[in-house]
Amino acid sequence: MRLQREFYARDPRRVAPELLNKVLVAGTCRGRIVEVEAYAGADDPGSHGYRGMTPRTEVMFGPPGRLYVYFTYGMHWCANVVCGPDGECAAVLLRALTPLAGLEEMRKQRPAARQDRDLCRGPAKLAAALGIDGAANGADLVAADAGIELLDDKTAPPAKPGRSVRIGLSAGDDLPWRWYVPGCVDLSR
Repeated sequence: MRLQREFYARDPRRVAPELLNKVLVAGTCRGRIVEVEAYAGADDPGSHGYRGMTPRTEVMFGPPGRLYVYFTYGMHWCANVVCGPDGECAAVLLRALTPLAGLEEMRKQRPAARQDRDLCRGPAKLAAALGIDGAANGADLVAADAGIELLDDKTAPPAKPGRSVRIGLSAGDDLPWRWYVPGCVDLSR
């Protein structure tokens, strides 16, 4: 069952842990979400939208249920799920997946991965393995208009998800807004 807009139209710190174990689909590739980070816009110095809307961050301001894809370090794409009320900046970074289907395609798109568990362990690797790039920025996950959607296959999020500070930030790195499936081998390093 595809997640509906109401699921996304909440605070990213509520949406993030509930995204764990949902299934991300991009074309023929599928993966179970095992690690995420929440970003709360104007209240969050680690968020791209902290200082307000720019052409780059416009998608983060809604409507919820879209994909915010950005380019980082001049070489990598990363994908976020837009959350919160329309007009407010909020998103959840997809940090890692457990591959479920389309592994041959993922291997072609990530030839440097030594093992299947390395295909989607990290936000840039996840986006590369699923073929998500700047063309997907603004894609509607509810309408699946770009062939990208989030599904609930009734696998519940962990009752006690792992939680920590976010990874790789210079501001807002003290906020415990990273959630993950404990014991999963596919988590980012």
